[in-house]
Amino acid sequence: MQKDMSETELMLTGYGLTLAEFTYRLPDFQSVLNTYTWQDYDLAPDYPRLFKFIEFWQENIEGPLHHVRFTHRKLISPGEWRNCVGEFTVH
Repeated sequence: MQKDMSETELMLTGYGLTLAEFTYRLPDFQSVLNTYTWQDYDLAPDYPRLFKFIEFWQENIEGPLHHVRFTHRKLISPGEWRNCVGEFTVH
């Protein structure tokens, strides 16, 4: 992903918004779980930005990951068309 591209340009080139919830163990209290939320534009189905962040976490953060849940949504998609059969005018 190029840093100089706007969000709209990213979406037009196929990027969608990815939201991930990381559940991890606290380093000093292994029985305690905590969460961290991460959000960025990424490309499905390979998710290179998400997996790069997971690698960063595993190499640099002391709290071991318990699990990761994520969702992805393309924000620009084909338009929705509905047939309107009537119209009400309110004064």
